[in-house]
Amino acid sequence: MDLLCLGLNHQTAPVDVRERFAVSDDQLGLASKELTEKSGVEEVVVLSTCNRMEVYALTSNVVEAEQSVKEYLAGDSPFDTKDERHFYKKVETDAARHLCRVVSGLDSMVLGETEIFGQVKQAYTQALESSATGGILNKLFQKSFSVGKKVRTQTSIQGGQTSVGSVAVDLAEKIFGHLKYSEVLVIGAGEMSYITAQRMMERGAKKIYVVNRSIENAQKLAAEMGGEAVSFDNWERVLAKVDVVVSSTGATEPVVRPEHVEKVRAKRKYRPLFMIDIAMPRDIDPAVRNIEEIYVYDLDTLQLQADENRAKRHEQVKACEQIIEDEVLKLSTFKRNEHTQ
Repeated sequence: MDLLCLGLNHQTAPVDVRERFAVSDDQLGLASKELTEKSGVEEVVVLSTCNRMEVYALTSNVVEAEQSVKEYLAGDSPFDTKDERHFYKKVETDAARHLCRVVSGLDSMVLGETEIFGQVKQAYTQALESSATGGILNKLFQKSFSVGKKVRTQTSIQGGQTSVGSVAVDLAEKIFGHLKYSEVLVIGAGEMSYITAQRMMERGAKKIYVVNRSIENAQKLAAEMGGEAVSFDNWERVLAKVDVVVSSTGATEPVVRPEHVEKVRAKRKYRPLFMIDIAMPRDIDPAVRNIEEIYVYDLDTLQLQADENRAKRHEQVKACEQIIEDEVLKLSTFKRNEHTQ
């Protein structure tokens, strides 16, 4: 018996192919069970998420099983199941290693993400309850969950954001504890401002104000984020009440100067103000950082932090892969022992 992982490459497969091969959450168990009835297939777990489609199968004939899986998933749609352009295939130890990487978050768009752990568990549980798995896949998936937990507890793979926007949000949370009651002022309507503000909304920011020299552009961006547009002549009024400022304009001179902040300090009751300057040239006068309760981070500072996090993650990835390699070797030894019994 061989272990097969057949996956659909979501980066290269067109939308219609991805849609054709997707399986809804509540049908994973049924799909797994029905696949065990196909030629060459003994045990099956079907995993289908928004950006992943994989079938793990125990098979007596890899070529036959691969064809059976493709034909089943394609259904009645006109699709050349012998077309291998959009698929990847892993067999035996490579398949086991791949599953451990998936469960550990090493094969995700966001390195170390935890959501995939639960998604794989759900897929396996449905297959198990549908009697689609047996001794080999049961032990494989249970082992992968153990490996995933080990990777997350013995390494820092989940720590340290690697994008400028995410780093900025992490720093803001360190200052405020959380963003649940925070209000954010976005100066400028550029893409970086939008991304950073969106990250803050995702973390629970209370309200977003958008200021731009073009009120129409401010209104458009505010509408996309469920925020409030503010005229450029009136932004200092908003400065008195917000907790975070994100600035990214095309101005050639600083937009925010020390005198702007000094005017509203008393109204703010000297509360901390976190300012993110992601413009080049800079929007926030460097002298602003000299005001006691003001925290200013510019693009260079944020990028340096992101680079440091990325380097640390690279080291953590190597540690994760060593854990996986050690555990996969144990699995291989176990399978050999099973076959000799």
